[in-house]
Amino acid sequence: MEPLTEHRPVNGPIVYGFLRLPKSAAARQAALTGALAEYCRSHELVLGAIFIERCNTTSAPSAAFTGLLDVLDLPEVYGVVLPAASHLGLKSIAAERRRQITGSGVRLMLVRGSKTPRRPPDRSRRRNTSSAPALDAET
Repeated sequence: MEPLTEHRPVNGPIVYGFLRLPKSAAARQAALTGALAEYCRSHELVLGAIFIERCNTTSAPSAAFTGLLDVLDLPEVYGVVLPAASHLGLKSIAAERRRQITGSGVRLMLVRGSKTPRRPPDRSRRRNTSSAPALDAET
C-alpha cells in the first residue's frame, strides 16, 4: 500500500532569502538564517539560498542584492523572504528595492511583519450584558 501524500516529501515553491548585516556577529547571522529556514519549513517553502549584504550601501547596488535580482528571473522562483522589512536597507533605498523585487513578479514575504499600530477597541460595540436569552423558548 502506498503512503499518504502527507507522508511523502514535497518540493514546495522556491524562495530566496536576503539579509542585510553590515556589522553583525556570527551568532546574529546564524539566528537570522535559522529564522528564515524555520519560516520556510513551516510554510512548506524551499529555501534556495540566502544572499547576505555586508556593506552599508546607500546608492550603488550591492553584489548580494544584484545576485538576488538575478535569481528572481529564474522560472520557478516564488518569492523572497526577509526577517523584517528593515533588511531591504536604509529608507533611501528600501522603497526602490521593494519595487524591484515585487516588479519581478515574485512575492515578498516577511518573517516579522511591519509594526503597524493596533487600532483601539471600538467602545460602541460593547457586549450586551442583559440577562435576556438570545433565543426564544420555542426554538
